[in-house]
Amino acid sequence: MRVKKMLAAVAAAGVVATLAACGGSSGGAGGDDELTVWMLTLEGSQKTAMDTLVSDFEAAHEGVTVKVETRSTDAHKDALRQVAGTDSGPDVYWYWEGPGLGGELVEAGLSKDLTAEYEKYGWGDRFGEATLSNITRYGGYHGVPFTQQAEAIYYNKELFAKAGVTAEPTTYAELEAAAAKIKAAGITPIEFGGTVNWHVMRLLDSLLETNCGSETFDQLVTAKTSWDTDCVGRSFDQLKTWGGEYLNEGFQGVSNDESSQLFYTGEAAMAYEGTWFDSQVVDNGMDPANVGIFKFPTGTDRLYGFGEGFYINAATKKADQAAEFLDFITSTEEQKKVVGVWSPISVNTAVTPATDNPLHELWPPLYDAAKGFYLNNDQNLTLAQTTEYWRIMNSVLTGETAPADAGAQMQKFIESES
Repeated sequence: MRVKKMLAAVAAAGVVATLAACGGSSGGAGGDDELTVWMLTLEGSQKTAMDTLVSDFEAAHEGVTVKVETRSTDAHKDALRQVAGTDSGPDVYWYWEGPGLGGELVEAGLSKDLTAEYEKYGWGDRFGEATLSNITRYGGYHGVPFTQQAEAIYYNKELFAKAGVTAEPTTYAELEAAAAKIKAAGITPIEFGGTVNWHVMRLLDSLLETNCGSETFDQLVTAKTSWDTDCVGRSFDQLKTWGGEYLNEGFQGVSNDESSQLFYTGEAAMAYEGTWFDSQVVDNGMDPANVGIFKFPTGTDRLYGFGEGFYINAATKKADQAAEFLDFITSTEEQKKVVGVWSPISVNTAVTPATDNPLHELWPPLYDAAKGFYLNNDQNLTLAQTTEYWRIMNSVLTGETAPADAGAQMQKFIESES
């Protein structure tokens, strides 16, 4: 229903025509031997890496050219929503894999089911189980994995030792006990920046996974069960405890970049960040040997994070060429050239992780142990639902909403959309 409404709104506004008038490409708009690929804006090393993949493919496929069109994040989302249900889209598009974004376009019919291509190229053996979990969640195979970003707790080993925390927490109770010890030692347990809602959201998402479990978490974010339930109330109650007891003072008035300084300077013992944080730790003067990484102890087998992949437009007439392109750029030989650019770990399991940063070596065991991922909820939920989720989160943290009422408020909003 949500997708139908989206497409209806797009059609009413005539935005497809507007896109075409402004020069937007159409599926297979170039010659028979030109592939059109839509991506986010590429800069620096990412642009260099993509140029390498494209030029290598063109060199190996005489006469074939690949035209990469890039847009900013919101413009990219808008452009793909505008062409959903039409033949005006690209041959291949890059997108996030979560149901609130990638799944929305799958539901709208923009993504081609690649079951036959997975069998032809053996892609099921190329990518890991966790990486494929968001490709197969819609039935069949939608998309080819390109990055898998994971998020976990970075911690300062010296501060843990100073507070008497002698081991990485493996349960939620141990995590909370560690935070209490760190606070008692006069150290800020964990830093967050509240002016960007998605930063504190990581804590709330993980509390929901902890208290509700994997199955119920997925049902919540797909509106298949009610948010007005005990595990949701317990999660918001714990969020309020963390906000009042263990987060940096004044966290709601600073950004994530500002709060990260507390970790870099040794004023906060933990930071909830992702694979991209490895380089930032080193760039900001920390000794990586003094930094550890552990999975938020949810009690489930899943790792927190999100995937990004390339999808073949269901309307393209060049599906075979598009599949050949995706097979080429995710091959072992090509991925060895670009590993570390988008993530320290390639989605191709035959590729050795990047080693230019000691922290990169801490991630493979976490990936290997994971039985899938639970996604950031701003990728799970619609834009309107995400906005409401953040409003309730902040309202609980400021004391305006009782934790026990938070789930009912979220459920009321979701029902108002139907």
